[in-house]
Amino acid sequence: MRARKLTFMAVGVATVALIASACSGTTRNDSTATGGAAPSDTAAANPNATIKTGLKIAYLPKQLNNPYSDIEVSGGKKAVDALKGVYKLVGPNEASASSQVSYINTLVQQQQDAIVIAANDPNAVCPALNQARAGGTKVVTFDSDASPSCRDLFVNQATTAGVGESLAKMTSEVTGGTGDIAILSATPNATNQNAWIQVFKQELAKPQYAGLKLVTTVYGNDDDQKSFQETQGLLQAYPNLKAIVSPTTVGISAASRYVSTSSYKGKVAITGLGTPNQMKQFVKDGTVKEFALWDPAKLGELTGYAAAALVSGQITGKQGEKFTAGELGPYTIGAQGEIVLGPPTVFTSANIDQYNF
Repeated sequence: MRARKLTFMAVGVATVALIASACSGTTRNDSTATGGAAPSDTAAANPNATIKTGLKIAYLPKQLNNPYSDIEVSGGKKAVDALKGVYKLVGPNEASASSQVSYINTLVQQQQDAIVIAANDPNAVCPALNQARAGGTKVVTFDSDASPSCRDLFVNQATTAGVGESLAKMTSEVTGGTGDIAILSATPNATNQNAWIQVFKQELAKPQYAGLKLVTTVYGNDDDQKSFQETQGLLQAYPNLKAIVSPTTVGISAASRYVSTSSYKGKVAITGLGTPNQMKQFVKDGTVKEFALWDPAKLGELTGYAAAALVSGQITGKQGEKFTAGELGPYTIGAQGEIVLGPPTVFTSANIDQYNF
């Protein structure tokens, strides 16, 4: 049985940005830039340029040892290895606002050809990223964007509008279209989470969702135990809750685990964004009826190919430029340097056994 695909509308990329402490050290051209926008690249793209071998491409996810991030960067390693590059993985153990800045500064000192980053905070990474760009390092964001002024490309898992719309649609389906609902998000400053939630709220204002009432939004900080505790707190504080919507893989898994062994099972629905492997048991036992996600490994893989094409001069980040991402096929850059992986899949008991990630 083929998976049901979600159709998405286009949307502008949510903005992110900027803070930093700069480490001393020599960048590729001894640039001393620490803040504002990096010099613009006026070079023209050469779609026939050969992808360089030996490229040093570093991945900086929101945090290490996060199941979702681990899958993402595995795709990145696959791409870099296929391109005969040098793959590097660094990152913080917690997804706090400024936790990535020191890693960016170190990567600048190491003269990486490209930094691939999922930004933790809209205001924490721009000065450090622009210092990297001023030194000749290309910056590609993925999963969670930084401000367009401090990166060259953004590889988006899906359109922001599409994710928010799908969350509203699934919430309506699992609740029957009525009742109190709550959001369990990641961190308060997570760019992608906030952008999806904003669209979700806009959708709830439409007539077809008039029966749904959003009572609160809480944050589990993409930490399993905190997300578990926040779920418990929601259920105690809102006895009439019909659903918890968690657009984070850590949150949806923790919420499902709590509900699955509680008296709320069958009474409070859980939906949002999760990986099939972590959610399979909760779909099988009836705790979760449906949830959605793209393939995070393919997101990381696409980002690796985009970074290599950028460094090699096949693309510069301008709208309309095209490149081929290995077996993933051809992609075209959209407005503000955005590349969209494609629509996610809705997972249910009917199709979840077909997926392994």
